[in-house]
Amino acid sequence: MSDASRNLHVWTEYYDKFTYFSDAKVRPGCHPRILEHRGSTKNSIVLVHGLSDSPYFMSAIGEYFHNELNYNVYMPLLHFHGLKEPHGMEGVELEEWELNVSYALDCAERNSDVVSIGGLSTGGNLSFAIANTRPGINGAVYLFSAALDLAGGPIGLIGDMKEKLLRSFLADVFDINKELIGDNPYRYTHVDMDGAKELARLIKRTDTIIHGFSAKNPFNKYLFAAHSEADTTANIEGIENLFKVCTPTKSHFERFPAKDEIAHASLVLKHSISGITKPEAANPKFSEMMQKIAAFEQKVAVNKAIE
Repeated sequence: MSDASRNLHVWTEYYDKFTYFSDAKVRPGCHPRILEHRGSTKNSIVLVHGLSDSPYFMSAIGEYFHNELNYNVYMPLLHFHGLKEPHGMEGVELEEWELNVSYALDCAERNSDVVSIGGLSTGGNLSFAIANTRPGINGAVYLFSAALDLAGGPIGLIGDMKEKLLRSFLADVFDINKELIGDNPYRYTHVDMDGAKELARLIKRTDTIIHGFSAKNPFNKYLFAAHSEADTTANIEGIENLFKVCTPTKSHFERFPAKDEIAHASLVLKHSISGITKPEAANPKFSEMMQKIAAFEQKVAVNKAIE
């Protein structure tokens, strides 16, 4: 993506709705994004970024949905993200993230008949949770490196310990409030403890939702998930457990083997973020993943036509 295109499609109405954001407060390139077709269109999708990053990370996928699949695309900026002055993310709230996504869904529902949702990491978890409570999401759910479970240790034990710690008061003790602004223009330098605590709350909520499903009572929405076995942030076991309780004919799991060495956030990048201290590589299988999404979309369209 060129420097010029990074600054296109700024969703200015989003700033009117959430006044803690503005063009002056948000870092260049981290803005909420909107891609709408002129006139009416049948399909819309809301794409939600991950913890510590910004809608930039969802932009290549958003452009594919808009340009190739004829979708309207809405990419909200989550509370306390993308700011020039993040203030250690003190005061960040899961409930505000939900309001951010709900506003995007309101816009999508007004402008199309079929609404889908998806996201990266925390954004994927949010998308799945909200899809279970919002009837207006009548399209598909797309999960990219979804943080349904934190990675680490045998059978995920360290990940479970991380989640419990982050939900406890001890998380405040270990929050050293390091500077969040570095040389990566599209994300913070690290996942702040305040934001991580909200993610841990979300994971607990999502666990409860997933445990409510079974082979006899499956998650019945259309679901596409992409995840790398080399992901050291979000445990792939979380997605595996979700697919055990999905409707097989409505779901697709694009699993990238460890040998591909696709990192957590790299999964959604068409182009590498270079020239920074910690470069982020593009997904070498990005185009292949998009082709799988196009095939999945065709399957969904055919199935919906006969439902």
